[in-house]
Amino acid sequence: MIAVLKRELNSYFKGIIGYLFAAFLLVFAGIYTMAFNLSGQYAYFEYALDSISFIYLIGVPILTMRAVAEEKRQKTDQLLYSLPISVTSVVVGKYFAMLAVLLVPTLVMACYPLVLTLFGNPYLPTAYSSLFAFFMLGATLLSIGLFISSVTESQIASAVICLVTMLILYFMSDLAGFVSADATASLIALGILAVICAVIFYLFTKNWVVSFLIGGLGLGGLLVWFNVDAAAFSGLFPNVMKSLSAFDRFYGFINGVFDLTAIVYFLSVIAVFLFFSVQVLEKRRWSE
Repeated sequence: MIAVLKRELNSYFKGIIGYLFAAFLLVFAGIYTMAFNLSGQYAYFEYALDSISFIYLIGVPILTMRAVAEEKRQKTDQLLYSLPISVTSVVVGKYFAMLAVLLVPTLVMACYPLVLTLFGNPYLPTAYSSLFAFFMLGATLLSIGLFISSVTESQIASAVICLVTMLILYFMSDLAGFVSADATASLIALGILAVICAVIFYLFTKNWVVSFLIGGLGLGGLLVWFNVDAAAFSGLFPNVMKSLSAFDRFYGFINGVFDLTAIVYFLSVIAVFLFFSVQVLEKRRWSE
């Protein structure tokens, strides 16, 4: 894993991607800190972080687009499979390299609240908990971007799909407002989601029996629940959409709440998408 980590860090910082990502993040962080905190004389650094969270929409696709897709296109991923390490170590090594690239500008931004103490009285606990949540949000989105890169062979395709995914996640709460709150509509939407999960499981495992059971049990459970308590489905799917929004989890910290459930959510999403990435590469490893 260490060898993969060093190799990825060299590729990020001997090229332009790592510097571009860090500079992009710091430039916007500096602009918004200047506008909100210094020029606007507003002591709350966390609101500057809130305003720059959109940067991940562009930064994550740029950082993750070549992680695996380019390896697959050039067939250099076969060299990784030949190393005396597991596929899990390869994925984790690549992911940790991305986290290191994200950590560099995050540590620089950690100095901003201290600078602001020279001009006002920012509340440091909220400022640093928000910065921590900002990093965790980035780490979560990077795990999703890594998975998207693992299922494509083109950097451009990876970047475009990742950008669309980031946009959906960013506007998830707003999109939930356009979804019908009708109980039947929620039942249908959740049923479609259960089928999608079963299809994804089949694509990873090629086990149609287990995939059919997952889809069947999901649909059956939803129908039983609906017949027992149809009222519980009223507005259920929009609420599910909101609960899955990574950005909404981050906004809670901005409001001064250190939400442990949000941390668990971030870590769970990271673990799930790293697992998916491992399964995709394992499938490719044994199919060639």
